[in-house]
Amino acid sequence: MDIEEQLLIALSLILVFEGIVPFLYPQRWRQLVHRLAGLDDRQLRLAGLVCMLAGVVLLYLSR
Repeated sequence: MDIEEQLLIALSLILVFEGIVPFLYPQRWRQLVHRLAGLDDRQLRLAGLVCMLAGVVLLYLSR
């Protein structure tokens, strides 16, 4: 399996996982998005950094 194929699989899985919550719990998802809109830039950047670091750690542990 080449790198392009792996990247396509990874992006596909991201879309599947991102779609689960709004599909199963649309009202809760809407409330979450509303709360996220109220956060300041620093808090959103920190949340993004934590998510990226968690992803890097999971990738490292899976290899």
